[in-house]
Amino acid sequence: MAERATIETGDSDVLIVVDVQVDFLPGGALAVPDGDAVIAPINRLAKAFRHVVLTQDWHPEGHASFASSHPARQPFETTELHYGQQVLWPDHCIQGTPGAEISRDLDIPHAQLVIRKGYNAGIDSYSGFKEADRRTSTGLAGYLKERGFRRIFCAGLALDFCVAWTALDAAEAGFETCLIEDASRAIDTNGSLEKARRDLEAAGVRTIMSEWIVGA
Repeated sequence: MAERATIETGDSDVLIVVDVQVDFLPGGALAVPDGDAVIAPINRLAKAFRHVVLTQDWHPEGHASFASSHPARQPFETTELHYGQQVLWPDHCIQGTPGAEISRDLDIPHAQLVIRKGYNAGIDSYSGFKEADRRTSTGLAGYLKERGFRRIFCAGLALDFCVAWTALDAAEAGFETCLIEDASRAIDTNGSLEKARRDLEAAGVRTIMSEWIVGA
């Protein structure tokens, strides 16, 4: 954890709110423990940013990341797909279903872009920037660079998967990147949270708290 600081946001900063969707909230198909606790801090944070982007998991039925697509396999087991190791998940965030909807408790009317990901049937996509094959781009980096953003703040669900991967890819794309820990929650399966923390530190992603941001 970085030392406490006061961070002022401006026109070159953007908040990326990752996958705050019904299926990841309590009662959802892939509920993140304490997932609804991110909503209040994210709503406060959003008011401190002129620019906000949302990401949305958006899977077709029978997606390759679903345990139900692999006979005799159970959720949270891992398997090898053509691009490498894949955690198998309960069916979740299926296109057009209520579970895929962004939470209506989010109060971010000024959000400017929604990036949908995970819609390719054979490839999972944790990150808002690249799919899990690590080659297929969502176009988000180009959008952010064309608009002149330089610093990215990431929050949402789940910290050890979609939030961390989004932050890691933001840093790789050349953005100064912060992950807001108290506005994120983790699944923490098979040591995933500890691995994410190591990877974030190695990539130079700064872990901060929302209270460090002026106006949040």
